[in-house]
Amino acid sequence: MAARPGTPASPKNFKVKAPQPGQPLYGCEHIQRLFNQDQATTNTSIQHYKAILRSIFDTTPMVPQTAKCVDGQIVTTLTPTYLCLQCPSTLTEEDRAKHGTKKSHRFWGWQRAWLIVIAVDVESRSGSIYCQMCDDLVWDPTFEELRIRKIGTGTFSAHRKRKHDEMFSEPVKENSLFIAQNTTVASCKANGLRGIYNAGATCYQNVVLQSFLHNPVLRNFYLGDGHASSNCETPYCLSCAMDDMFQDFYALENTNGYTAANILSGFWISEKKAFENLVTTKEQDAHEFFQFLAEELHERNGDGKKPEVGSEHSCNCIIHQTFYGKMQSTTTCQNCGGMTNQVQSFLDLSLPLENLAVKKGKKNGFKTPYMTLQECLDEEYIKQDKCEYRCHSCNSTQQARRQTSIKRLPNVLSVQLKRFEFKTGRNERAAKIDTPVRFPLQLNMLPYTSRGRSQDAKDNYELARSCTYDLLSVVVHVGEIDTGHYVSYCRVGDQWFAFNDHKVELASKSDVLGARAYLLFYIIRSVA
Repeated sequence: MAARPGTPASPKNFKVKAPQPGQPLYGCEHIQRLFNQDQATTNTSIQHYKAILRSIFDTTPMVPQTAKCVDGQIVTTLTPTYLCLQCPSTLTEEDRAKHGTKKSHRFWGWQRAWLIVIAVDVESRSGSIYCQMCDDLVWDPTFEELRIRKIGTGTFSAHRKRKHDEMFSEPVKENSLFIAQNTTVASCKANGLRGIYNAGATCYQNVVLQSFLHNPVLRNFYLGDGHASSNCETPYCLSCAMDDMFQDFYALENTNGYTAANILSGFWISEKKAFENLVTTKEQDAHEFFQFLAEELHERNGDGKKPEVGSEHSCNCIIHQTFYGKMQSTTTCQNCGGMTNQVQSFLDLSLPLENLAVKKGKKNGFKTPYMTLQECLDEEYIKQDKCEYRCHSCNSTQQARRQTSIKRLPNVLSVQLKRFEFKTGRNERAAKIDTPVRFPLQLNMLPYTSRGRSQDAKDNYELARSCTYDLLSVVVHVGEIDTGHYVSYCRVGDQWFAFNDHKVELASKSDVLGARAYLLFYIIRSVA
C-alpha cells in the first residue's frame, strides 16, 4: 500500500497567555482588540515580536540607538529608538506618529493604532511594548512571557532551561570588554535637577532651597528617613515639607518646575516674629532666609532649643552636624600676657567687604578691581585687633589684642560676603557693594583654624587635607538692592548647573567662578 503523501506543516497558532490571579489578561484595550481580531493577526504579531527580540538580544549593533527617519535620513540619538511591530521600520520618538499616519496598518482598522517595541541598545535592552494609542509603555502577559524567556534562557521555548553559568562561555565570562559594554549605570534615576517656581518675589527662598537640595549631607538624611514624617505630629512642620521636597526631587523622574507650597505655608502660618518679613510679597534677604530655615529645621530635628548667639551650643541634629562649627576668640593682655579664651558656635562666616575694599583702594590709588576670598578670611581670622578688656590677673582694664580662629570646622562651610551695608548719617540708606570677590573651587581652611597657627601644623600634609573644602553651591544677587534677583549655581557630581527659579541650565566652571557671589557653600572633601 502506497504511503500517504505528506502535507506541508501548517503554521503554529499562538495562544494568549492564560489568565493568572492578580494579573490582567491584556496589557491594554488596544492589545485586546489586536488579539481578538483573528488568529492570523495574532500569529503575525507574535512572530514579528519574537523577531524583534532576537534582533535586540542576539546581536550587538555597531552604532547604538540608530534609526532611519521618515525622510530616509540616518540618525543616532541618545533617547530610545522604536521598532514598529508591523514592519521593519526603526524610528525615533519624534517620528512615531508620522510613521503611524503615513503607513496604513491593519491592526484594528485604525491608521495610528500600532504597537512599538523599545529597542534600546547598551543602556537598557528592555524590549518592552509601547502602545501608540495609549501613548505609554504597557505590560502585556503574553508579550512579557516571551521577553522574559528570551532574556533568561536565550530561547522562546517553555521547556528549555539553562543555568546562569551555561548562558556564557568561559571566554565571554572572563572578557572584561564584554563586561564593560554590558554593565552600565542606570540611566533612569532622578538626580534632583528641577527648578522651583517663583511664587511672587520668592527667588531668595528658591536659591537657598536649591543649595539644601544639592547638599549630600542633607540629602542622605532626608532620603534615609532621618525625619520620620509619618510619625511627626507637628502641624505645618517645615522639616516634613523638606522631606516631601527631597522625595519629589530624587524619587520622581520629573524635570518640571516644583512649587514649594509646603515651605511657604510653613512660614506663613508660623507664629514666630522672626518670620513676619517672609510672608510679604517683597524681595527679602537670602542669607536671613538661610538662617531662619536652619533654625527651624534644628528645632524640628534637634533638642528644640533655640541656638544662643555667642554661646557654645551643642546639639546632634542634622543642621548642627551639617553647618555648625565652633569659633574661638583669644584675648591677650598687653600688660601681663594673660590669655582668655571664649568658644562659641557659628552657623556661617560673615565676611565684611567695605572696609577691606577701602584699605585696598588706598593702597592701589582707589582702584580695587577685585578682592579674593582668602584676603577676606585673612582680615577676619589671621590679623589681630586692638581692644580694651578687664584683665582678671591685673584686676584692671588693660590694652589687649584679640584674635579669632576656628576651633572646629563644620562639614559644610557657609560663607556670607556682606554685600549689603546700611549707611548711617544724614542720608541713611542701604547700599550694595558690587566689588568682585574671587573664590576658589578648592579652599584650604587650615590657616584659619586654632590648630593651624603652629609651624608643625603648617607643614602637616594630612592635617591640611582634613581641612580642604570643595565648592558646592553659589548664591548670586543680580541687580539693584531693591529690585534685584537671586540665582544660584549648584554642583551635581562634576557638572555645574545654573538655577534661575524654574529654569535649569548647564553652567561652566568659568560661569561659576566669574559670578559675584553673595553666599558660598563649601563641603569638606572627606565627606564629599
